[in-house]
Amino acid sequence: MTHQTTLKEIQELMKEHYMRRDRERGIHATFTWLVEEIGELAEAILTGDKNAQEEEIADVLAWLASLANLLSVDLENAFKQKYLNPQPPH
Repeated sequence: MTHQTTLKEIQELMKEHYMRRDRERGIHATFTWLVEEIGELAEAILTGDKNAQEEEIADVLAWLASLANLLSVDLENAFKQKYLNPQPPH
């Protein structure tokens, strides 16, 4: 049986390996890197390169987790609150 990785585990992995560098870089620069990765994902989608799409999706998730760490946002909890417990529109 294979282990299913959770968003919490992904966020913790990014914290363990990159938090020091992310703090030094700061929120705005980390966000800029995330946006750059989204641009690279857009290019991979446009070219139809499946391998590049997978790599760029992984990069986007990694940078999103790093940004969430800097903002002290629990990525998994935020997702669950928004999408698993939807509130009716006001």
